[in-house]
Amino acid sequence: MVAVVVRQPSHVRWPTPGVIMTEPDKRTAARQVAIVHERLTEIAGSELVTEQLAYEWPSAPVHIPIVDRRTRASFSARVETGWLTTAYGMMAHRSYAPLLPLAPGWLRHRDFGSADAVVISHHAFAIAAAQAAGSRATIAYVHSPARWAWDAKMRESEADSFAGKAALDVLSRLAIKNELQSCGKLTTIVANSSAVARRVAEHWSRDALVVHPPVDTEFYTPDPGEPVGDFFLLAGRLVPYKRPDIAIEAAKAAKVKLVVAGGGRKIDDYKRLAGNAPITFLGRVSDDDLRSLQRRALACLLPGEEDFGIVPVEAMACGTPVVALGVGGVCDSVVDGETGVLVDGDDDASIISAFATALAEFDRGSFDSAHIRRHAEEFSRAEFRRRMREVVEQTLAAHRGS
Repeated sequence: MVAVVVRQPSHVRWPTPGVIMTEPDKRTAARQVAIVHERLTEIAGSELVTEQLAYEWPSAPVHIPIVDRRTRASFSARVETGWLTTAYGMMAHRSYAPLLPLAPGWLRHRDFGSADAVVISHHAFAIAAAQAAGSRATIAYVHSPARWAWDAKMRESEADSFAGKAALDVLSRLAIKNELQSCGKLTTIVANSSAVARRVAEHWSRDALVVHPPVDTEFYTPDPGEPVGDFFLLAGRLVPYKRPDIAIEAAKAAKVKLVVAGGGRKIDDYKRLAGNAPITFLGRVSDDDLRSLQRRALACLLPGEEDFGIVPVEAMACGTPVVALGVGGVCDSVVDGETGVLVDGDDDASIISAFATALAEFDRGSFDSAHIRRHAEEFSRAEFRRRMREVVEQTLAAHRGS
C-alpha cells in the first residue's frame, strides 16, 4: 500500500485554498468512512463525485486500484493504492484497460480498518470492494451498471478493430460477473439518475435511491455582461456514444451555427461530416472559455443518451436552455418547455429531423434565464453532499438496528 501525490493537469479545476465551500457536517465528518473509487486516470464526472465524498468525510482514505500519477485530485494525499498503479506506471500509462480485470481482486482484499461504512463510487468494477467490507454498512454510488458491458450495441461503437471488439467482449463478461457477485452484498444502492436506477433494477434486481451528481453551480453562473450570441453549443468528449454526429447533421439540416468544444479520437471524422457548414471545432477549451460559451450560446445540445449529463446542468446554471434527446438522465434535469426542449425519434433519421426542427424554430427569448438558473441550483455540490450524508446516516442507523 502506498500513498500517492500526483500532478494536476492545468485544465482541471479543483477547489483551491481560500475558496469557500460549505463546511462538512461536523457530526458526520467524524464518522469512520472509507471511500472507494475505480481509477484516477483522468478528471471526469465520477472523479467530481469522489471529490465531494472526500470533502464530506475529510479523514476518509480513498482506495483506488489504478492511479495515473500525472493526474491530480484534491483528495490525492489520501489515496491508497498499490501494485496495479506501479504496473500502470511501468506500462508508461499507455492504457489502463489490460489492468481492469485485475482491479476486482485488488479491491476484494482491501483492509478498511475501523471504518463504520464503505462508500463506493462505481461504474465498472468498484463494487467488488463490497466483498471486502465484511459486516460494515456498504453504500454504492452507481454512475451506471457497466453500460458498455450490458449493452452490446454500445460496445460496437467503442471498438474499431476485431481485436478491440474481442477484448471488450471479454472485459464485458468479467464486468457483468463481478457486478452480479457483488451487488447483493451492498447495503444501499444510490443511482445518479432515474434512468440508472431502472438499469440497476433490470440488471441487478435491486432497488436504488436517486441522488443526482454534483454540479459546480458556484462557478457556472449567468453573466449579463456576456450577451447571447447566434450559435448553438455542443460541449464534451467527442466519442461515438455521445452522438455528436446527430448534432452536426441536425445543425446542417437547420442551417444554424454550431460551436463544438471538446476533443476525441474521432474529431477528424466529425470535421469531415461537418463539411462546409458553419460549424466551428474548438477542440478542448479551458473551464473559463467553456463557461463563456455556455453563457453566450442560444442553447446547449445533448444529442446522445447520458447516464445523467453534467454539461446540460452547467449550461442551465449559466441561465442557458438545453435542447436534448429525451432519454436517459437528462429527463431528470431538463424540464421540457421550461428549461429546454426534449426531442425524440424512433431512429437516427427521425431524431436528426426532430433536432433540426427544434433548432430551426428555437426562440431563446421564450425562456426565462433566471428560472433556468434557479432550477440548476437544485443540483449543487452542497445539495449532493447533504443528500449523501443523509443516505449514509440512515444506512448506518438501519444497519445497526438489523
